[in-house]
Amino acid sequence: MSANGSSESSCRSEVRPTNNTCFQKELSITASVISMTVGIFSNSLALFILLKSYSSIRTKSRASFLLFASSLVITDLLGHLINGSLVLFVYSAEKKWENFDPYQIICTIFGACMVFFGLSPLFLGSAMAVERCIGVTKPIFHSTVLASHHMKRLLGVTWLLAALVAALPVMLSKPYKVQRSRSWCFFLIEQTKDWLDVLLPLLFSLLGLLALLISIACNTLTGCVLIQAKLRHKHHCRSMPYHIEMICQLLAIMLVSCICWGPLLIHVTILSTRATDESPSFSLLTIRMATWNQILDPWVYILLRKAVLRKIFVLLHGCCGSKFYTLHRWQRSMLHSSAETSSSSGSSDCRCLGKTPVHDVVIKSIT
Repeated sequence: MSANGSSESSCRSEVRPTNNTCFQKELSITASVISMTVGIFSNSLALFILLKSYSSIRTKSRASFLLFASSLVITDLLGHLINGSLVLFVYSAEKKWENFDPYQIICTIFGACMVFFGLSPLFLGSAMAVERCIGVTKPIFHSTVLASHHMKRLLGVTWLLAALVAALPVMLSKPYKVQRSRSWCFFLIEQTKDWLDVLLPLLFSLLGLLALLISIACNTLTGCVLIQAKLRHKHHCRSMPYHIEMICQLLAIMLVSCICWGPLLIHVTILSTRATDESPSFSLLTIRMATWNQILDPWVYILLRKAVLRKIFVLLHGCCGSKFYTLHRWQRSMLHSSAETSSSSGSSDCRCLGKTPVHDVVIKSIT
């Protein structure tokens, strides 16, 4: 509060042409506070919903999906808390890095957090897509070979890989640099001195783009298999509803990641491979778009749930009459079958996807 007051008084003492600069700074602080508040609230609500669902789920594939989803929301929540606090601190110090960070310790922490909390959601999204792709296309292998400790190890590997990329500049003595807007730290992109300065941001952007491509490929394959199974088996399949719910959530996460992170990753790739001048305003815009990924991700789990969709169908049926009767009846049957699925084994997945079912005793003895 005192920092805001001092900045206000300094703005009043300056000449009139700088009023626009003071207004932009106050607007940036307000936007950062609002973004941080909304992000913390959204991720906390989504985490509560996911943990509640995780405690009541008995199916193995659903539990693995919720484990990754909960980890993604926790990562987004920590990213908002840490990065948001650092941004507010920088603005409260009026972006005078030479005064409050003469040894570049805060800048190093800030840059490493930006990289880690940027790559982690992308890696987790691709890991979730791969896990669902295996669960749908190879249900017997998923039920008999992939145990819960394998999923936890994969989760640890994604975090470890993101942490390794974030620590590379420190280990290679290529520290993070304050960017032109002086509100955040990142890799050295302008005036690179050697090939390491080019490699580090390029590695970040290429790994992020690779994670997005893996998500797109796996989700497309999973969706095609589900559609093919639905068309092949006209009878009702008990395992289909929650497969569809999970793939819808994955598609939404993939779409949000592509829209929010795509511009920044492509921008960093272009700047790393070409000797072009960086536009501070555009770079700041891409960073703000990337932060919205952490805000929109939790709303995928909040809104794309069968309970919420059922209420929407009920409202549509009440407003529009018999036009949505068939749709509402299908939704009720899907909810009923999903409740039955909570006590079923992995063999229903095999029957649904056209595979040879394995007896429950055999699966339990192997796992």
